[in-house]
Amino acid sequence: MKNDKIMNIGVIFAGGVGSRMHSKETPKQFLKVHGKPIIIHTLEHFEKNEEIDAVVIACVEEWIPHLENLLYKYRIEKVKKVVAGGKSGQLSICNGLCAAKEVAQGRKAIALIHDGVRPLINTKLLSENIKCVKEHGSAITAGIVKETIVVIDGQGQVEQVPSRENSRVAKAPQSFWLEDILSVHEKALKDGVTNSIDSCTLMKSYGHELYMVDGPYENIKITTPDDFYTMRAILDAKENAQIYGYEDED
Repeated sequence: MKNDKIMNIGVIFAGGVGSRMHSKETPKQFLKVHGKPIIIHTLEHFEKNEEIDAVVIACVEEWIPHLENLLYKYRIEKVKKVVAGGKSGQLSICNGLCAAKEVAQGRKAIALIHDGVRPLINTKLLSENIKCVKEHGSAITAGIVKETIVVIDGQGQVEQVPSRENSRVAKAPQSFWLEDILSVHEKALKDGVTNSIDSCTLMKSYGHELYMVDGPYENIKITTPDDFYTMRAILDAKENAQIYGYEDED
């Protein structure tokens, strides 16, 4: 009998080598914060969320055995496939989406595309992404803008000052029906596009409507040493909050 249940699949890309982190040997996703690699902090949110059915990861190829050891050590059981990343973020995501299609086995699926080095999310945000895709066909996690944004021309002259109230920073997860985002990736490759900055940019360029979900302000991507120290400070604050009876959103 056909299984009509919609699958919710996390598509995690961890193909970067962390040149801006200045770590000599270890890719940034495997650096430890609070005793755990950053990517494990990220994956634990997907593991905890009861709506997430499976996870696939696109990883730096030579680090796949190390990642598989970490998945076993930290009991991350929802990961069903680990595949090699591509030469760009877009190609890594494409590899992950193809793996998600294999995992879905013909079932309708939602793909929640997320950075392996964006660990400061929560399980509630994942559920909100899933709900938004079901209602609107897409969910781009947003960051609320706390400072004035300006648009400049090539000479540095300010062309536009958008309303802060209506401005957002696109973050992740970025979630779509799997068939829709895969179709756009296939079109992009045929058109010679291989280095689109992110999934929402790619989807918008091919005419798809996008809807946003506000996420936690601390939802940063751990790219530089400053980000690393910020993440550690935020986790310290959350740990200290438990002592005083505050509950985490997870």
